[in-house]
Amino acid sequence: MVEHELGRVGIWTFAFDGQPVGRVRDAAAEIEELGYGALWFGEGFGRDAVGQAWLLLGATERIVVAAGIANVALRDPMAMATAERALGEAFRGRYLLGLGGQRVGGRPIEAGGYTIPSGGKPLALMRGYLDAMDAVPQYVPTPDPAPRRVLAALGPKMLALAAERTWGAHPFHAPVEHTADARRIIGPAAFLGVEQVVVLDTDRARAREVARAHIAGYLESAPHQVANLRRCGFGDEDIVGGPSARLVDSVVAYGDVDVIGERIRQHVDAGADHVCLQVLTADPMALPLPQWRELAALVDRPLFPLGADHSGVAAAQ
Repeated sequence: MVEHELGRVGIWTFAFDGQPVGRVRDAAAEIEELGYGALWFGEGFGRDAVGQAWLLLGATERIVVAAGIANVALRDPMAMATAERALGEAFRGRYLLGLGGQRVGGRPIEAGGYTIPSGGKPLALMRGYLDAMDAVPQYVPTPDPAPRRVLAALGPKMLALAAERTWGAHPFHAPVEHTADARRIIGPAAFLGVEQVVVLDTDRARAREVARAHIAGYLESAPHQVANLRRCGFGDEDIVGGPSARLVDSVVAYGDVDVIGERIRQHVDAGADHVCLQVLTADPMALPLPQWRELAALVDRPLFPLGADHSGVAAAQ
């Protein structure tokens, strides 16, 4: 994997979890043929991140497959490190490991030779987890190119750790203003791949309702997302009792292809290397294949030039 091989535009999805294996294979192959540079998948209550990566990589030939993210609360650092090496060796240059996640049921997590109990500091957990992964003995040569890692980073300290210890950062559910702040923190050289939620629907009221329901779920269950939105300037009037229209419009892009293309351009102008689109529909369990096909028109638009120099962006923020 070389810099920018992911292209400017990718797909991010949870939709594979509710689909049979054959349909997932066919959809992944089509996403690759549509020209998207990367296929990102979340880890929830369906297939685990390692199994899902094998499935998607085996169904495709060229596209980068990215765990966005593999939950560190679900597996020992040794298991994560050895899986990363195996996937990196089997699918050279095509596997990108995103790390992050939350504790499961409040149980302690062991990492780096010490235990981070429930309520412990996420930064110390992630640093220890990376230390533990790096300490796992290696019995085969590192593949060339070596597999790369990113962190699901939102706050300033986690973003700094992402730049220090990994290829870069993968912010999730964040407005364009956060992209500019993230680039300033990680510097011009680190990779910045942002997730952008979209609703491809020109009926503004209907699209906003789909978007609002999605964001409301995260406000109820993801305190780290709420904390990041507060850092971005949103207050109780935007968060308590459900997301405000201002918050929804900031986090979700909805409208036609051109509207969504404009949001991608804004992220790129703010310093993003890559924008992966999470498509929402009225049925969260459905594969949004029609929308993925329509949005593929954005893949080759000259609006998003590759090889941008972020030194000026970082300095200007």
